Amino acid sequence: MENTNGSKNLPPLSEAVIERVWEGVAAASDRTIRHTIETTLNQISATDQEHSETRVNAKIRRWVLRSLIHSLFSIKVENIENIPQTPAILAANHLHHFDPLVLLAEIPTQPHYYILGDARTLYNKCWKRWILGFAGGVIPLERIWGEEQAVIAAAQAGRDDLTELAQVIKDTVNPGGDIHTIRRIDRIVAAILARGDGLMIFPEGRLGNAEGDMYPFKRGTVIYALRAGVPIVPIALIGTHDLFLRKKLTIRVGEPLYFSPTTRPKRQEINTALEKLQEAIRALLPTDYQEPTGIKLLQHFLNRMLL
Repeated sequence: MENTNGSKNLPPLSEAVIERVWEGVAAASDRTIRHTIETTLNQISATDQEHSETRVNAKIRRWVLRSLIHSLFSIKVENIENIPQTPAILAANHLHHFDPLVLLAEIPTQPHYYILGDARTLYNKCWKRWILGFAGGVIPLERIWGEEQAVIAAAQAGRDDLTELAQVIKDTVNPGGDIHTIRRIDRIVAAILARGDGLMIFPEGRLGNAEGDMYPFKRGTVIYALRAGVPIVPIALIGTHDLFLRKKLTIRVGEPLYFSPTTRPKRQEINTALEKLQEAIRALLPTDYQEPTGIKLLQHFLNRMLL
């Protein structure tokens, strides 16, 4: 199906994407998911107080994830020594829901890294909620998906078959841009970095469309780094857009980017840092990536496993 949303920055609306959006709006109104989000945020918010968040040891987390990831894929890691042993923000391009697991399976266990992730994708299945409740280390974000924005734009452009879905999205989905939510996440991130832990972020804020391509970055990553005075480590993930059994995946780590800390970053400081980050990750990505051909075992299963 051709993309009729009128914007090159929004994903095309295939039947599978529309089905995914219906699943997303159902998750947005699910009481169990909403309770899990609130409980998780409350636990993380308390980490700078008397009670610490329940989370599995980082070495155990990495061992479990490495066992899983290495049983499915062939992993190549380049320049892992560029990741400092002090608090930092790891910033990577984003091609698949497996990306955080691939990274956590390979990065150092010190400091302990937290992940900023989409709440509905994280908690839309019971087994995900159980595992994440045990492992900890996740900061769930409520936000509108690019696919949902595409549905709304298409409905406004005349797609009558999407009018109902567009209205459900408007009535149900929390876009996540309210001041209360932003400030709450800001406080959580600041506390995590201040106590010596790290943060993993995908600055695009959505899944990319193809290997080597990236959406424009959101500003939050560099704002967190500037305020906390910690470096950003650029990382390129290569090969994760379309997964199958034993596929070769590459993690390429760039040199840390250091910026002058400031409690109130100015627009120019933010834009300059964001541009440097985008350039650093783009320089790590391949310009001539060729998708492997031949038999691709478990392709459908692995590409939908975490949806």
